[in-house]
Amino acid sequence: MYATLKESSDNRLTLETFDLHDLAWTCENNEIHVKTDDERVRFVEEAMHVVHTYLNENNIELDPFHLSIRSELDDASGRKYGLGSSAAVVTSVVAAMLMKFLPEKPSEKLIFKLAAISHVKTQGSGSGADVAASSYGGFLQYASFQADWLQAAYYDSVSITELVKKDWLYFHVQPIKLPKDLYMCIGWTGKPASTHQLVIGIARLKTDNPPLYEQFLTDSEKAVSTFLNGIDRGEPSSIIDGTKQNRQALAAVGRHADVNIETPLLKTLCDLAEEYGGAGKPSGAGGGDCGIAFLPSREKAEKLAKAWEQAGIKPLTIVASQTGAAET
Repeated sequence: MYATLKESSDNRLTLETFDLHDLAWTCENNEIHVKTDDERVRFVEEAMHVVHTYLNENNIELDPFHLSIRSELDDASGRKYGLGSSAAVVTSVVAAMLMKFLPEKPSEKLIFKLAAISHVKTQGSGSGADVAASSYGGFLQYASFQADWLQAAYYDSVSITELVKKDWLYFHVQPIKLPKDLYMCIGWTGKPASTHQLVIGIARLKTDNPPLYEQFLTDSEKAVSTFLNGIDRGEPSSIIDGTKQNRQALAAVGRHADVNIETPLLKTLCDLAEEYGGAGKPSGAGGGDCGIAFLPSREKAEKLAKAWEQAGIKPLTIVASQTGAAET
């Protein structure tokens, strides 16, 4: 995701992916208004508002600018891969504005927090994991701030600056490294997923059947612990075992909540990964989009990619970036 910010005689916005060019925008009573009826600008509009407010609170005035955004997170037909593109857009907007107008280089944590605030305000839910990936880069051990906590904290805070300076309950992020002899594969099912609907289904289970929901939390915690122990010890086998456990926990909670976390193609994606000595799981919320797999050798990873293609799953030739929101 690329955000380009240039000085301009008047305020303009271009979203190349949506073929929206030179849209005028204004700031009135500290509210950003993009002059269009296209709802797809909402994430950008809110991100600009949050950063504008933060800068104003810190006595930093903004000169007029033209913000242009270009994405490479979709396929050639324009269909989304499900790689968290809205979070990447928000993060790129936040980073571009901070890098332009702050007198010093913004920290990854500042970029993350402002992007998380604007993303949750717009979407109303979300773990923030995709915002963290966009902000920090690399592989991360991440624990969510919890969207409902952040929403309440936002309305309880006297300013965005105060909210940013607070310790965020539950939030934790730490870089981790995969062992060199472990290979990650990413497969795209071609079917979009609705995170919002899946979140609603799981929330309903939490209310209607707390014991089953608590069992999911217990199983999930065990899976994550197994995975992280593998990271700490450099043991690919533990990472693969943790991935299998996580898949099982997600499939079980999906059945209990009557939501389709592991779709037929995602099931095939995971089953094939296990056939080649690895493990796979739905990424993100599941329900479509992408799945990930960990394999113990490059040879098996290459064989898995071919098997996926034969099953109608598109292997994505992408790798983890070691940098997050960075100036180029």
